[in-house]
Amino acid sequence: MTPAMRTGPGPSSGTPAPARLLRAVGPPLSSLPLAAAVRGAVALATPLLVGVLTGWVFPSVIAAIGALWAVGQDGSDPYPSRVGRFVALGLSASLGLAGGELALRSGPSAVVTVCLVVAALVAGAIGLRGRIWSVAGMHLLLGVTIGGGIPVPGPWWQAPIALFAGVSFVLVLSSAPWLWQRHHIERAALLAVFRAASTALAAAGTPGAAETRRHLTDALDNAHQAMDRHLTSSRRQPPDARVEPLLRAFRLAVRLGEAVTTLQWEARPLPAVVSRAPLVMSARLLPVRKDGDVPVLPDFGPHSPGLHALAQLSVAADAERVDTALAAPASPRPTRQAHLRYAVLLALCVLAAQVCADLLYSPRAYWLPMTVAFVYKPDFGPVFRRALNRCVGTVVGAAAIGAVSTAVHGTYAFIGVVAFFGALMAVGVRHHYALATTGLTAVVFVLVDLLGDHRALYGARMLDTALAAALVLVVHFVAWPRSAVSRADSRTRAALAAAHRYRDLSPTVGPDRRHALRRAAYRQLADARRAAVHARREPVLRGAEPPDWERAITSAEELCDAVTARALHAAPGPAAQTTVTVASSDAM
Repeated sequence: MTPAMRTGPGPSSGTPAPARLLRAVGPPLSSLPLAAAVRGAVALATPLLVGVLTGWVFPSVIAAIGALWAVGQDGSDPYPSRVGRFVALGLSASLGLAGGELALRSGPSAVVTVCLVVAALVAGAIGLRGRIWSVAGMHLLLGVTIGGGIPVPGPWWQAPIALFAGVSFVLVLSSAPWLWQRHHIERAALLAVFRAASTALAAAGTPGAAETRRHLTDALDNAHQAMDRHLTSSRRQPPDARVEPLLRAFRLAVRLGEAVTTLQWEARPLPAVVSRAPLVMSARLLPVRKDGDVPVLPDFGPHSPGLHALAQLSVAADAERVDTALAAPASPRPTRQAHLRYAVLLALCVLAAQVCADLLYSPRAYWLPMTVAFVYKPDFGPVFRRALNRCVGTVVGAAAIGAVSTAVHGTYAFIGVVAFFGALMAVGVRHHYALATTGLTAVVFVLVDLLGDHRALYGARMLDTALAAALVLVVHFVAWPRSAVSRADSRTRAALAAAHRYRDLSPTVGPDRRHALRRAAYRQLADARRAAVHARREPVLRGAEPPDWERAITSAEELCDAVTARALHAAPGPAAQTTVTVASSDAM
C-alpha cells in the first residue's frame, strides 16, 4: 500500500392491451442488485472517510470491518428480518471482539487459543438452529478471531463499540427504504407469485409444466415468508388499511396456486387470455398506480373445474375480503446429535488452524481460523463447493488488490477501491460466493494495511486459505461424511409425510385446512429437493451412492398435484397420471 495510506489519520388508450397489462402489473425485478451494490460501497467507504478526516483511523477501520460483515449478510428479505439479523450479528461480533481482545492482552497465546475453541463450540452449538442463530454464531467466532489476532490500540471497549457502529450503519442504510416503501418487499413477493402463476398456466399441457409449477411453489414460499408477520398479527387484531390489500392478495394467491395446479393436471393447452388472468388479478389487487387503467378480465369460458376455479378467483379479486388463514409451514430441524457433532468438529478445525498459524507465523495470526469460520457452514450450502469458491475468490481478490496497489496511490484513491470492492461483494452475496469472497478479500487487505500491517502477504494468504479449506474438508469428510445425505434423507422423509397427510386429510377438511395442508406439502417438497441438490454436490465415497431422492420427491409432487386437482373434481388430461406411487422409507 502507499505511504499516504499508512500515515493518513395513465397509459394512453392507444396502447395495446398486453402493454397496458404489463405496465399495470409492473416490470420484473432486476437481476442486478444496484441498491445493494450502492449500500456496500457507501457502507465501507464512509467509515474510512470519517477516520481520515478526524484522525481516528483505527476505530474507523474496525467500524469498516463491522460494515463489511454486515454487507455480507444484507438481503432483500422483509425489513424486520434484516433488523433482527443485523442486531444479532452486531451483538455477537462485538462480544467476540471484546473476548478476543481481552485474551490477547492477557499475555499467553494459549489464552487466545482457548478463547477461540470456546467460541467455536458455542458457534457450532447454536449454528444449526436457524438463520439468525447461524449468523450470530459465525460472527461470534469471527469477532474472537480478529480480536485475538490483530492488536488494536486504545481501551478494550472502544473496538467493540466501533464494530457495532459499523454494523448499525449498514442496518440504517438497508432499512431506510422502509420509511417511504414500507411494504415494497411484500408487494414484490406477491407480484412474483402472480407472474409465476401466469407462466405456469402458459406451460400447461407442455413438458415444462412441472418445472413452472415448482417455480410457483418457490414464489409462494417467498411470499409466505414475507407476509408471515402480517398473517400472524392479523390473527390477533384487525390489520390496518395498508396491510389489508396485501393480505387479500396473498390469500387469493394461495387459492390461485390450487387452480393453477388443477389446470396443469388437466394437461390441456390454454389460450393466452387464460395465462394472462393472474396478471390481471394482480393489477386489480395490487395496482402500481392509483390513476392507471385497471385491466378487465374477459370471459374465457370456464368449461373445466380448473377454469371454473380460476373464474371464481377473478371474481374474488374484487371482493372486500378473502378468508383463507394460513400459518407458515415449519421445516424439520437438525437433531441434538447433529448440533453436538458440528460444534465439536468446528472447534477441532479452529484449533488445528490456530496451531498451524502459530507454527507458520506468530501467535497473532488470524487468517487461518478466520477462513475456517467462513468456510465451515454446512447450513449455508455444500461444504466442498464453499471451500473451493473460497479459494478461488481469495486468489482472484488477492491478485486484484495486488495489481491495484501498484497503480493506485493516495488514501482517498484506496478508499475508492474499497468502495468498488464493497459493491462487488454486495453483488456477489446475491449471485455467487466466489464473487463475494473476491470483494471481501480485497477489502480486508486494505483494512489490514490501515491497521498497520504493511507486509505483502498475497501469496501467504492464498496458501493460508487453501490450508484452512483443506483442514475443513478433511475433518468434515472423515468425521461426518454423510451429513448432507442425512439432511436430504430427513427432509425427504418429512416431505413424504406431509404429502401423505395432504392426501389423507384433504377429502375430510374444509378449504382453509386444505390450503394449509397443500402449502405445507409443497413447501417441504421444495425444501427436500434443495437438500437433495445440496447432497449431490458433495463428494461421496465409492460404493456409497445416495438414494434416489429426486424420484421420490417427483412422485410425491405428482401425488399432491392429483390430490389438488381432485379436490376441485377435475378429471386428468391425456398427460396426467392417475396413479402415483411414493418411494417407501426403505428406499431412503
